[in-house]
Amino acid sequence: MGALEERRDIPPWLKVPEDLKDPEVFQVPTRLLEALFGPRGCRIPYVEQVSKAMLELKTLESSEFTEVVVYGSYLSKLRTRWMLQSLAEWHRQRQERGMLKLEEAMNALELSPWMK
Repeated sequence: MGALEERRDIPPWLKVPEDLKDPEVFQVPTRLLEALFGPRGCRIPYVEQVSKAMLELKTLESSEFTEVVVYGSYLSKLRTRWMLQSLAEWHRQRQERGMLKLEEAMNALELSPWMK
C-alpha cells in the first residue's frame, strides 16, 4: 500500500503492526466528504480519536467517489464504519427534507403557467 507510507503520524492508540493489517475499505460519494469530515478534512483527527482508528482518504479515478481506508482493531473499524454511515444517512435525510421544503415553497408561490 503506497499510501500507508505517506502517513507518518500513526495515532498512539493503534497497535503496530497488527492494527495496520486488513483495513476496512469502503467508498463514500465525494460530495459528502465535507459534510462528514469538515472543510479540508479538519474533523478527521476528531473522528480518529473518537473511533480509535486511523483514516486515509484516496480519491478514485472517477472522482465521484473517495475510498475511505480505516485501520484499527476489529471493533474500531466496525465503529468507524457505522459512525460514517450514520452521518452520511443523516446528511442525506437532511438534504432530502430541504428539497421537500423548497418544493413546498415553490408550490406555495403558485407560479404562473409559463414559469412551470
